[in-house]
Amino acid sequence: MTRIIKILVFAILTLTFFPISLQAQECDRACLESFVDRYLDAVTDNNPDAIPIASDVRFTENGQRLNLRDGLWQTMKGKGEYKIIIADVPAQQVAFLGNIFEDHRDPLQSTGVLLSLRLRIEEGEISEIEHFLARSASAAERISALEVRPAFTSALTDSQRMSRRDLLEVANMYFTGMQKNDGLMDYPFADDCDRRENGMQSTNAPTPEGEARPDPSDATGYSSQWTCMEQFQSGLIFFVNRIRDRRFVAVDEERGLVFSFVFFDHSGGEFRHGVTPNGREVVAGPVQPWTWGIAEIFKVYDGQIHEIEAILERVPYGMNSGWSTWEQGMSDELQDVTFSDE
Repeated sequence: MTRIIKILVFAILTLTFFPISLQAQECDRACLESFVDRYLDAVTDNNPDAIPIASDVRFTENGQRLNLRDGLWQTMKGKGEYKIIIADVPAQQVAFLGNIFEDHRDPLQSTGVLLSLRLRIEEGEISEIEHFLARSASAAERISALEVRPAFTSALTDSQRMSRRDLLEVANMYFTGMQKNDGLMDYPFADDCDRRENGMQSTNAPTPEGEARPDPSDATGYSSQWTCMEQFQSGLIFFVNRIRDRRFVAVDEERGLVFSFVFFDHSGGEFRHGVTPNGREVVAGPVQPWTWGIAEIFKVYDGQIHEIEAILERVPYGMNSGWSTWEQGMSDELQDVTFSDE
């Protein structure tokens, strides 16, 4: 009896004086990163029992809420080699951007696909799953031939690091500077800033042999041959009139990485008409209303954006992420959704 009382007293003291994190250890970087590979293996095998998933898990794919074992669970055939993983230990979320393989009409073949993934881990189980797929075989082929830029896997020095909030603010300046771009704002680009979209070089691309490099002062559309700063200072991205549902879902202060899901709206009509910083009237952008769903990663340090990686897919105009209210989905306010439930 005395032994039982001692055990009860010890248990009470443990619960009283030790933080809950010691009772249910949080998932560290290695743990969060391991969830990505384990999850993708489970999807490939269409076997959710192979990984701990909460009974009330919420799962969306390209904005649509689905049941487990639906969508990609039915069609994924394997993992690719290209992957960027952002582990957000304080928020217990992990995000992934890379290539995978999916069903092909020929059962002996598979089709390359680009995937962005978000997982939330609670008490050792996956409680939220978000898929965003860009089903472009050509984009997947491009990415499969690339290597992940070292910036996305390397840690920063103590002097380079920024707070979570500052990382978010700088990354969000990118979206604010592009929305109704006028070329006159303060753009936080480092001289070495570079951007890839769907595996394609969308800044600093080489000028084709025999052609002249476009001049931002008289061009009628922005060029992938320009730097990040030149593109924004040209004022020629004005037709992106709304960048909304700015959901920042993972932040890694140690590496200076910020992962976001957003929508770029091109509403057409009057929004195709813009004026450049030097006063030229220009008409540009899609004729019909058009929305890009985008997953975008920023490498940020010393107060500037150095690397950008994105995958994008055309989605129904005005689409919602499946995780936001309608008001949030139409807002251009910064949303640090990693702590939205606190």
